[in-house]
Amino acid sequence: MKKELLVASALVGSLGLASVADAATATFSGKVRTGITGGDSDGTADGTYGGHQQASFSVSLAETLDSGTKVSTGFDLTDESDAATDPSGLTLTFTDGSKLDLIEAGNAYSSKLATVPSASGEWGLTGTTLNSAPSSLTFANTSDAVGFEWHSAADFGGVEGLTAGLSASFGDDGDTSATSTAENAYSLGISYVTTTGDTTVTVGGGYVIAEDSNTTTVNDRGNSTAVALSAATGDLTVGVGFASGSYVDANSGSSAEVDGAEVITAGAKYVSGDITFAVGYADGEAKDNTTFGGQGSTQDSYQQISASVDYAVISGVTATVGFAAEDSSEEGTSATGNSGTSWFIEANVTF
Repeated sequence: MKKELLVASALVGSLGLASVADAATATFSGKVRTGITGGDSDGTADGTYGGHQQASFSVSLAETLDSGTKVSTGFDLTDESDAATDPSGLTLTFTDGSKLDLIEAGNAYSSKLATVPSASGEWGLTGTTLNSAPSSLTFANTSDAVGFEWHSAADFGGVEGLTAGLSASFGDDGDTSATSTAENAYSLGISYVTTTGDTTVTVGGGYVIAEDSNTTTVNDRGNSTAVALSAATGDLTVGVGFASGSYVDANSGSSAEVDGAEVITAGAKYVSGDITFAVGYADGEAKDNTTFGGQGSTQDSYQQISASVDYAVISGVTATVGFAAEDSSEEGTSATGNSGTSWFIEANVTF
């Protein structure tokens, strides 16, 4: 669905680009997810459940210059009911197929990772935790908004199926000893796709390093190498990924220096008509220190096994049933509030 939305021509003028139409082409999309979540943690005698409602609405804007370069951006009116407008950065797509992301560009290592299948739905136990063990391959994915990410065209360097990326961001938030934010960050990534018989194999990943604004931390805000592989044969897709490194965990309830972080993810997805079956697995461990200025020393671990069934009821409407089992350990002791089982039932309506 497309509609014309007026966009201030001053945006184009500020870029110093050739003239384009006074209105950019706009598309919009969104979804409403509504259902029930439940959990039964090792730390409670009885399981709990409750309603779950989320909504998203986003607008994409794009126009092509006389030179053939495509300029695109957009914004979220709301994302999972956060009641906040989130503008996107700017993307320039050139006639040779390469792209340049500007402002909130991200890191090349994460964008080049092969996609490892995982269960759909949204669940999880909500007990308070100080666990710093990673549960995803992108635990070090952090950068400042002022930066860029360059994506090569297909068949980079004359190698069929190869693409490459390079990114950098430059923070100037002011040094502090109280908070942790990303300063300068640099990343590179590659992705390679090949076909063997009836199987399409994708392997991708890279490296990121993001300096920390905090003057007392030992670790970088993020320093990690990640790689992932997926293989698709007909309706079946399987994948596995691995990441390792160190970081500063500022979101675990108590900021921590984290060393020896490692995580393995694996998953499989099978499509049978209107039904999609998926399973996922994550296993992470790390050593943390909740005082800035010291190496991580106490062991945390995290494991999750999840499964889901999606049924395409009709175009734009999907029903999902999911289940997960989690095991969280902090300093060698089970975190009972975040260990146990949880489930999820929802209807997802998209447009």
